[in-house]
Amino acid sequence: MMSSDAAIAVVRRNTEEVQSRGNFEVFDGARNLYRALRAAFPDFHAEIHWQISDGNRVTTYKTYHGTHDGTFWGLAPTGKKIRFETVDVMRVRNGKITDHWGVANLLSLAQQLGFAPALDPQKK
Repeated sequence: MMSSDAAIAVVRRNTEEVQSRGNFEVFDGARNLYRALRAAFPDFHAEIHWQISDGNRVTTYKTYHGTHDGTFWGLAPTGKKIRFETVDVMRVRNGKITDHWGVANLLSLAQQLGFAPALDPQKK
């Protein structure tokens, strides 16, 4: 069994190398998702706020940032800067990410791109 620190290091490397830099050769896994995000947001990158591990599962809270310079969800580039939060849980075995669960604030992303109306706090 890997130590918690070693598991965190694997997940952090995935976030920094694959998600933020587009170095898809580092790990197998959700390459198609990250390629699509990088095509739509060429400067796509993650800001890690915190990570915690309970052995081989690592939970990460982070904010993704980028500029909408490519087609995304069928929407032509808008040039808008976006940011949305996500929480990921990744299982690490033998130095590899084997499982992934995640929750992302896609409503916020949809609002920023104009797919969903922004909520007006003044309306009841």
